[in-house]
Amino acid sequence: QVQLVESGGGLVQPGGSLRLRCAASGTVFSHRDVMGWYRQAPGKERELVAAITSGGITNYADSVKGRFTISRDNAKNTVDLQMNSLRPEDTAVYYCHALLISRYDREYDYWGQGTQVTVSS
Repeated sequence: QVQLVESGGGLVQPGGSLRLRCAASGTVFSHRDVMGWYRQAPGKERELVAAITSGGITNYADSVKGRFTISRDNAKNTVDLQMNSLRPEDTAVYYCHALLISRYDREYDYWGQGTQVTVSS
């Protein structure tokens, strides 16, 4: 079983920065994985913000390219999202997500409970 806990959310002014951290715990048997940050704003669908694979390959939503950076520390089982040049439209609940893929091609999904990010002057 895997538990994901997010931290680092809060209130920030436009143009400011925040760093979110996702800490994973529990026993995981995975051949490979994709760790990601999603966000959901009021009245909108949940969307992928950034993802990073166990091989270090990253992917970003067009809206955050050049502003956000995802990274992982496998020794600490953490995934960070550095958010710079924040805009009001970045306001959302941010969720950590783990997609674990076994060597038998079985997939397992885990979600954190979310952390609120509010960008407002």
